[in-house]
Amino acid sequence: MSCNSRAQLCFLLLSVTALRGQSRYLDAQENEISSEGLFALLNSELKRELPEEYVYRRPLRCLDMVAAEGQFTFKADHPQLNCAVFFIGEPNDIISIEYDSININCREGDFIKVFDGWVMKGEKFPSSQDHLLPLYERYSDYCDSGEAHPVVRSSQNVAMVFFRLHQSGSSFSITFRKVFNPFPCNVISQTPEGRFSMVIPQQHRNCSYSIIYPVEIQIGELSLGHHNDLKRSIHGCAGARDFVELLGGNGVDTSKMFPMILYILTIYIMFYFPFQLKVGCDNTVVRMVSSGKFVNRVTFQYRLLGHQELAKLKRNSVEDMCLSG
Repeated sequence: MSCNSRAQLCFLLLSVTALRGQSRYLDAQENEISSEGLFALLNSELKRELPEEYVYRRPLRCLDMVAAEGQFTFKADHPQLNCAVFFIGEPNDIISIEYDSININCREGDFIKVFDGWVMKGEKFPSSQDHLLPLYERYSDYCDSGEAHPVVRSSQNVAMVFFRLHQSGSSFSITFRKVFNPFPCNVISQTPEGRFSMVIPQQHRNCSYSIIYPVEIQIGELSLGHHNDLKRSIHGCAGARDFVELLGGNGVDTSKMFPMILYILTIYIMFYFPFQLKVGCDNTVVRMVSSGKFVNRVTFQYRLLGHQELAKLKRNSVEDMCLSG
């Protein structure tokens, strides 16, 4: 992975700002952690392979990234008022967070809050238009629920834990597990290279696959409007709002990103073709919108752009928006 791409990912992570609400938000600039240290931690988590009978345990930092299952503990040696932990799994995982032991003072303003997704630079993933739940239901506050909800599960392969502790000695322990998801919808990729098939099986929903790197992406197969009953599918296709779009941007909210290419279903149609595009953005997203009338599918692969490729895109571009070619 190039130094430029590492710096781009770390800039996103270290620019985290939580959603505003009753003064319970995060200012990442107050946390003393280097970008190199955070990225090294992510790499060590991704490479860690542990026997099933061994429970991985380690302390948490105020600003942290977790990709390995295990038990994680935070103990404050001084007031920690703006902290967040990013959890990430494989594309076909959802995140399970279980409260083990909690020693905080909710009455004095302490909190531990799980968010269904990630917040970066004030933007949310998945965006509100791509998530099945309204925004207020995507937060789970321990101080509001107590022991009534000891386990919280995400809707996709990423989740966050925000916390604020006012007193030295306050602490908590949580267990992170990955649960298999047979139909992953919204995904953040752990790596700058890979291959993925996104399938929406006759569900009315939006799904996106986010790659937080500048990449070359190739769409190898696209099927919009496929139905087991051909006559029924042709008859029901008119006016259907099923499409796939390729987006680029420097944030994580798909509603604020630039459209690079768009495939729209207007009649019963199935594509089999290789199409590729280089996108010099911090974030590249394949997004599918499905009416629920059909089985829609898109298969794509991607690879990290090298420094020379990025420089060439910059030379050939006449726009200030993300580069593409």
